Amino acid sequence: MKLTGECFCGEIAYEIDGKVFDARSCHCSRCRKAFSSQASSYALVNASEFRWSRGEEKLSTYTGQHGFGLQFCKKCGSTLSGIFENKVHGVTLGCLNEDPEVEIGRHIFVGSKASWEKLPDGVVQYQEHAPENA
Repeated sequence: MKLTGECFCGEIAYEIDGKVFDARSCHCSRCRKAFSSQASSYALVNASEFRWSRGEEKLSTYTGQHGFGLQFCKKCGSTLSGIFENKVHGVTLGCLNEDPEVEIGRHIFVGSKASWEKLPDGVVQYQEHAPENA
């Protein structure tokens, strides 16, 4: 499976020569600020299957504590990927062009979700971060 993604203005694009996996939605206060939304929806990717196909020089990178960070377009602000120790480890689901054939498997950090957000009954929720094999 080959997936492609791009930012809102289209100046940055990437390809994934494989599948994304372990899709989740994070509801922590940091993700709300970074994504200007109630949560961030993203999935992991094997770094060896990911490559920037256009506009990599237009990326801006923010790395926070513990080596985790985000990469986004300098022009339009679209958050495209999550990084760990300077390697892409995940992509935002909203920037994919094709159906990634995944479903959100868990909602994490719901203990700090926005008070105005209502999650549907029956979704898998963790008050903080879920174990990677959950």
